[in-house]
Amino acid sequence: MDCPVEEAQIRRVLEPFTHVQRLQFDLPARTLAIVAPAGDWPVLTEAITKAGFQAEALSAPPSAAETARAQRVEMLRLGAALGVALAAELMHLLGDHTATWQIAGMAVAALAIALSGLAVFRKGVAALLRGQLNINALMSVAVIGAFAIGQWPEAAMVMALYSLAELIEARSVERARNAIAGLLALSPPQAEVRQADGRWLTQDAAAVAVGATVRVKPGERLALDGRVTAGQSAVDQSPVTGESIPVDKAAGDEVYAGTINQGGALEFEVTHAATDTVLARIIHAVEEAQGQRAPMQRFVDKFAAVYTPAVFAIALAVAVLPPLLLGWAWLDAIYKALVLLVIACPCALVISTPVTIVSGLSAAARRGILIKGGVHLEQARRLRVVAMDKTGTLTEGRPRLVAHGLLPGATPEALEIARSLAARSDHPVSRAIAAGLDAGELAVDGFAAEMGRGVQGRIAGQAHVLGNHRWIHERGQCTPELEALMQQHEQQGRTLSVLAGEGGALAWFAVADTVKPSSREAVAALQAMGVRTVMLTGDNEATARAIAQQVGITEVRAQLLPEDKQRAVAELGTGGEPVAMVGDGVNDSPSLAAAAVGFSMGAAGTDIAKEAADALVMNDDLRRVPETIRLSRKTHAVLWQNIALALGIKAVFFVLAVLGSATMWMAVFADMGASLLVVFNGLRLLRGVK
Repeated sequence: MDCPVEEAQIRRVLEPFTHVQRLQFDLPARTLAIVAPAGDWPVLTEAITKAGFQAEALSAPPSAAETARAQRVEMLRLGAALGVALAAELMHLLGDHTATWQIAGMAVAALAIALSGLAVFRKGVAALLRGQLNINALMSVAVIGAFAIGQWPEAAMVMALYSLAELIEARSVERARNAIAGLLALSPPQAEVRQADGRWLTQDAAAVAVGATVRVKPGERLALDGRVTAGQSAVDQSPVTGESIPVDKAAGDEVYAGTINQGGALEFEVTHAATDTVLARIIHAVEEAQGQRAPMQRFVDKFAAVYTPAVFAIALAVAVLPPLLLGWAWLDAIYKALVLLVIACPCALVISTPVTIVSGLSAAARRGILIKGGVHLEQARRLRVVAMDKTGTLTEGRPRLVAHGLLPGATPEALEIARSLAARSDHPVSRAIAAGLDAGELAVDGFAAEMGRGVQGRIAGQAHVLGNHRWIHERGQCTPELEALMQQHEQQGRTLSVLAGEGGALAWFAVADTVKPSSREAVAALQAMGVRTVMLTGDNEATARAIAQQVGITEVRAQLLPEDKQRAVAELGTGGEPVAMVGDGVNDSPSLAAAAVGFSMGAAGTDIAKEAADALVMNDDLRRVPETIRLSRKTHAVLWQNIALALGIKAVFFVLAVLGSATMWMAVFADMGASLLVVFNGLRLLRGVK
């Protein structure tokens, strides 16, 4: 089993078995993983064997080295077959026409066919016995027919070239399928682990337990996922998240296997086993996606199922009708019919879609976009509306101090007082103020938090509060000027806190969830592509409008519960326009599931396996959404280019064959040339899009 045509054949054979839960094909390794009850295995194996394949149960999938070794052996065998076929051709051209010489030439040709085509004959005969016409059946009939009418040199050369081209094609497909699996090599096999006595010892990454402390030096790749416990450094996360700029890491930050430590040494606590790192889960997600069949692929398979018998019928008509009606020589008519069979093999047509889809999925994964199947990659090009959550999607998802100022009569010491109070609170607004102020800390006595109001304490014997608008108003310390200032900031979606002492308000602090730098660019890109953008958020109307204005969104729906977001997605799609939803949290799951394509942000963390989303954006960069749509559109264009190439080349040579201007040599080059053209055209997608 080494091409999508045979994959489709095996799928059809196993379709009647309802207990089969999943099929996962690995064509380069020639393996098939079947998820089914153990009791069904003998029946499944028998069905595959009857289809002309040799089925062998494996305890584990073959390694990449074993697969490469097997391909080298096969390449040598087919190279030998090609040499023997060339010898048969030379014997036919240069030898005399005595019976002995002819028999010797036929024997050499038969040896070339045996070396290169036994598997093709086995599968072809099995297909014919079941009443099916696939590429192996067509090639078997063509080669046997050519041999029978005395064209044995061409029969040998055609079979050798066909089998050799099939192997080249399989290796090209392997490049697409394994494009993302190359990430595994980015994760080093060993890690430097701290032992119980404090020594550092190099161990196999697979044997390192969760909770162990690992050290990574500057310039080294991380072998495992973890949380930094010591050191500071910049880490290149592009292999995992697609980010082009290194990210600063310090104690408490997450780090991922396969990323590169560029600065100082880091120590981190291992949070996931080697088989469960973000990198491993990326590869698993792409493998799962590659196992799904896209709509275009299903269409092409159905087309090929009709196309192949139709071509066989035309070839049969060419072989029989012209001699009876037009007086053609029987051998000439049969030869033309055999040429038609070789030209019309549907391999190029059938292989054009999976290579293109897999290349698109791999290109997306390299950019930090995990798409859960070809169906979602195809669907993305149809999107006309993109609905977006606010917090964590358009914004950073964590409050920051964006503005502050002293009120009349206050001294710079007020900032130290504010930071001292804020630093003792675990409220997100207080933490943002403490982190944003570049001021010293003072001793605080009698610290207390007032639920829904703020915090208070005594500093240098004076009572102070750091509170919200309501508390300052209740204290009677909200002057008209301060009231106007607070309303001005609140209209921009900011949360205002005020530091006040016994004599009045001293300073104000505006905290807001800031917009991601990429959000405005992403929204502009979507709108330039003709995609309507809508914000769906549970936040209040004023905050939502303020953020929407910053990023360029005009349509806002605020104060929505999760079920409201789900209904909004359904409403946006009532006109028949496919709707995408972009979100980052559990509360977005219903709307992600309801959308034609759901994009989950922040997938590099624990949410990588979010079931509701159809695509996972690894680095929180909203620009990946328009990039996915562009990739989908380019994939669709390449799919139709491949179909046009496959059918166009065949149509030209089909006419030449009917007119008597095409030989079997030309036929095999037309067929396999078309196959390799569509494969290489599909592989262009690995470069991605901008």
